[in-house]
Amino acid sequence: WVADLPGRDEPAGEIRSATRLSVANERLLADVEVVEPETFTFQSDGKLLDGWLLRPVGFEPGKKYPAILHIHGGPMFMYGYAFCHELQLLAARGYAVFFTNPRGSQGYGQEFCTAIRGDWGNRDYRDLMACVDAVLERFDFIDPERLGVAGSSYGGYMTNWIVTHTDRFRAAVTMDCIANGYSFFGTSDLGYDDLFGLGVPPWEDPLRYLEMSPLHHIARCKTPLLIMHSEMDLRCPIEQAEQLYTALKVRGVPTEFVRFPGESHGLSLGGKPWHRVYRLDRIVEWFDRYLQPASGPRGE
Repeated sequence: WVADLPGRDEPAGEIRSATRLSVANERLLADVEVVEPETFTFQSDGKLLDGWLLRPVGFEPGKKYPAILHIHGGPMFMYGYAFCHELQLLAARGYAVFFTNPRGSQGYGQEFCTAIRGDWGNRDYRDLMACVDAVLERFDFIDPERLGVAGSSYGGYMTNWIVTHTDRFRAAVTMDCIANGYSFFGTSDLGYDDLFGLGVPPWEDPLRYLEMSPLHHIARCKTPLLIMHSEMDLRCPIEQAEQLYTALKVRGVPTEFVRFPGESHGLSLGGKPWHRVYRLDRIVEWFDRYLQPASGPRGE
């Protein structure tokens, strides 16, 4: 596309005209439906945050739908009004999908980006829960009893944190995650970095590292959790997932562990095609098992 936009010395405005230059993927798009994100805003701790929601493909007014909160990695990353194949797949399988940029994300200034330094699982968690509240208030077609949550990397950390601090989600998927900040130190390709921004290594402040580690709160977890991790992940080593899986099995929480041989931290975008497809299939299967109408009571 080529668009005619307001110039540097003109007031901001909408696109005046747009001309399509190619027909790439025209035949494919004739057979599939791509959902356009709906933008909304909400308040959290007095701050105005952005959110986006994808309605399920074939949306029918008056019908109740399950919904999935998807959390980005980073935390210094950001979502926006953009295409994401994973989110579109979930929408195509009958799920509403919503996402936001909690404090710690990029794109909103330095203060916003560093707001969770030394304080993971606090302000970011409150922002994500405020997003859930806002979505349930604005979109009455979402069934509050059929909520899921998923994320990779930092998004996996926050998924782990969420299921160890609330049981409002019926199922969760954590991918290439962090579970134990103490053992993460010195084993990641990040080097000798203090994970949570505490400014000291874990042996100088072990209790703070443990307090910000989801594994430390695992006794609270009741949510069925699918764990997926790449065996060659150097950013978030697979021992993080192994500890989490073992703890959930000991606790009797429904869980499954999928390992991807030869894959790295970038599996979702750069992995072997068959691994990427299998990963997406397992995400959908897990949520179908717990969030679709035929599912049993929470945790079954």
